[in-house]
Amino acid sequence: MLFVCLGNICRSPLAEAAFREEAEAQGIDVDVDSAGMGDWHVGEAPDPRAQAVARRHGVDVTACRARTVTRQDFYRFTHIVALDRENLAALERLAPPDATARLSLLLDHVKGREGEPVADPYFRGEEGFETTWSDVSAGARGLAQHLKVRV
Repeated sequence: MLFVCLGNICRSPLAEAAFREEAEAQGIDVDVDSAGMGDWHVGEAPDPRAQAVARRHGVDVTACRARTVTRQDFYRFTHIVALDRENLAALERLAPPDATARLSLLLDHVKGREGEPVADPYFRGEEGFETTWSDVSAGARGLAQHLKVRV
């Protein structure tokens, strides 16, 4: 499972962490990672505000390091989950014709929220990161339920 946003320092590492916690709680054995479409933050830890919101919810994201999506990701992961439509469109353009990963939006896995983006909190205050955590947590629960049904 690969979660993708623009810079890989806010939404996607939070989605990775929320899904990792949910998968563990539901007994789902899955490889989880996150990446960005842009390379501005490669090698950096998540934004301090993302670290803080994760910590408030009992999750440590300090070991995460930003990276970009690679062609190999389309074969390594069975699912690549974008955090908004722009990143989904970029993934669709980047995907090799024989890619094996399924692409989706995170909130497509939450009944009644299909097609909605997870808002980018980067230019918002602390409350933006709480909203993002709430969204990625809901998406993680929905995605985990979807996977359990398919197993």
